[in-house]
Amino acid sequence: MAVRPHFVVDLIVYLVSLGAIYMLRRWNAAQLPSQGRARIGIGLAVAAIWLSLGMALTPAVISRHLPNFWASWIHAGAVAIAVWSMAAVVLAAIWKSVPAFDPKRRQFLRVARAATFAAPVVATGFGIIQRDHLTLRQVDVHIPNLPKDLQGLRLVQISDIHLSPFVSESLLARAIDMANETRAHIGLVTGDLITRAGDPLDLCLKHLARLKVDAPVLGCLGNHEIYAESEEYTTRAGLGIGIRFLRKESQILQFGKSRINFAGFDYQRKGNEYLVGAEEMVVPGALNIMLSHSPDVFPVAAAKGYDLTLSGHTHGGQVNVEILHQGLNIARFITPYVDGLYREGNASIFVTRGVGTVGLPARLGVPPEIALIRLCAT
Repeated sequence: MAVRPHFVVDLIVYLVSLGAIYMLRRWNAAQLPSQGRARIGIGLAVAAIWLSLGMALTPAVISRHLPNFWASWIHAGAVAIAVWSMAAVVLAAIWKSVPAFDPKRRQFLRVARAATFAAPVVATGFGIIQRDHLTLRQVDVHIPNLPKDLQGLRLVQISDIHLSPFVSESLLARAIDMANETRAHIGLVTGDLITRAGDPLDLCLKHLARLKVDAPVLGCLGNHEIYAESEEYTTRAGLGIGIRFLRKESQILQFGKSRINFAGFDYQRKGNEYLVGAEEMVVPGALNIMLSHSPDVFPVAAAKGYDLTLSGHTHGGQVNVEILHQGLNIARFITPYVDGLYREGNASIFVTRGVGTVGLPARLGVPPEIALIRLCAT
């Protein structure tokens, strides 16, 4: 069985968290009323983590025998326990290192330790609330020598919908309504319509069919289409509702006397050569735009002649904490292109935060969004 990237990440997180739980058990850092309760609580935490790990290993079995609602929440619970245990063990280690004869420092660390244990729960609760605060993000992208007929052209981008037990149909409906209110010229869907096999893909496509733009809606596929083994179905069903998912192919749109050439690729896995053959799809004299779910392809796209790359995938980090004006989130350890607009020479990439969530039903510091991109001449 092929090992999927998200499983590798889960495996690392879970193994580290199991080690953290073991250390907490040894130190009795949680100071529960009795050893019996401590054993029960830690046992449940370990069971949740290993059950979630088993689900990652056997997605086909789980999709047949366990409803997605329970599969999603068990996985989310395991991730939450992992985050809590790793945070708790760090402070517990600091607390144990403080000399016993320093009662003031001990008292301070007791309070800090309690706050640390509670912080993930409080943050997750706030993040669950914030995940539905849908926003419209407007971005001006300046392109050298942009033809006059393309100046001011508006592209609305929807990405990372993840319609699932964590993302409601009402949120998606609001996203489509918000996109339609922009009166954009072009509509773009950049992958991850659902999270796993069994999620309501047809319902997601039904809402996407309501997009109202001047030109045909175009898109590309994300990594979760691969995980759900829904690439072919999504492509066929998309054509049936007027959405063309570009899979190593391109389409030219004409505006006045000027042309935009859109090229799209399926999700590009790390470790493989990116965008093989993309240079053959570049159209001289046209504005060339690459649709790629993964933003890591940007330097390659720029080198092959694409003026603009539009991506998603990162969710803006999904949980982002700002420290000294710098965002701290897990996506920064995966890609340098986390959220917003980046430039390299004359080429640009815009990475949207997307609509949905994955792993945890929460967003913190990076609310969901619909992106409205306006093309501007430099």
